[in-house]
Amino acid sequence: MSTCLNLRSIRKSLLQIAPFILSVLFWIPAFHILFVPDINSFVCSSSISPKARSLAQQHIALWTDSTVRDAEISKMHRESPEWDFMSRTYFVLALANMALIETDFRDKAIAIMDTVIRQTLEIEQDEGQYEFLLDYGNKDEWLSDGKVSGYRSLFVDGEIGLMIAARRLVKEHRSYKEELARRVNLMHRQMSKSPILCGESYPNECWLFCNTVALAAMRLSDVLDGTGYSDFLKSWIDHSKRNLVEQQTGLLISAFELDGNPLPVGACPEGSSIWMACHMLQIVDPGYARDQYTKACNELRGSFLGFGYSREWPESCTSSRDIDSGPVIPVIKASASASG
Repeated sequence: MSTCLNLRSIRKSLLQIAPFILSVLFWIPAFHILFVPDINSFVCSSSISPKARSLAQQHIALWTDSTVRDAEISKMHRESPEWDFMSRTYFVLALANMALIETDFRDKAIAIMDTVIRQTLEIEQDEGQYEFLLDYGNKDEWLSDGKVSGYRSLFVDGEIGLMIAARRLVKEHRSYKEELARRVNLMHRQMSKSPILCGESYPNECWLFCNTVALAAMRLSDVLDGTGYSDFLKSWIDHSKRNLVEQQTGLLISAFELDGNPLPVGACPEGSSIWMACHMLQIVDPGYARDQYTKACNELRGSFLGFGYSREWPESCTSSRDIDSGPVIPVIKASASASG
């Protein structure tokens, strides 16, 4: 009798919670539908999208008010000088894209781009490139030929060069023309003398991210000024295919020493590097950029309950987390940096 009562009680309980279980099984997989964005808010073919305009206005206001700007930049710089520096690069590139799309926005964009670039150059001149590097940047020996580069970081030179080139694509600026030529020439000389055609971002650390930014700056220099870096760009692509690719995935590795040996933290391709590298390589070698992008999608793309994300590393190759990787969610291995 007691057994029958227990079974009856269990069956009654199951019937009571069944609707809840069914609703969970239905609603959780469909939950992402509630967050489907209006694509027209993000992408417009002939004008600045509403979302981009809204985001831009926030940052324009920040750079217009020097008191607010200094406070925000100081806070970010304390967290990481790289974040301070890279936020300038991405903002200038975004403004350039927007100015090229919408001519009525051009004068405002130029004024802010000039403010960002001018302040960045002043900091570099007054404090040196170490001001934008992590602390260990001045604790080890730079291996590049001092006569060529001194302690110059390709990370800093490349992004400043790219900012200046993007600004000049919008409207010519004489002093920027001279500065771009000088900086791109320095990067080219440094990279050309390297056995792997790459420059150091930190002492004996060459990062894929920074080297592809430098290549993009050289390519824009060719477009703007007719400089002759095309042979070097082709040589870099050919060399990277032979020496800088992780064999199992076919993806470019993230970091390596000046002699080409992979760094422990960069021997595995990283989502936080490869997506940016693909963007930069689009204007250097579109076919290779597409090849790397397709491979990265196959190796890194994932989804959970309808939400897409990128892993930081391929399933077949895991490395240790660094500051670029940011937080990585366990189990699904979603990376905030790579997904962004």
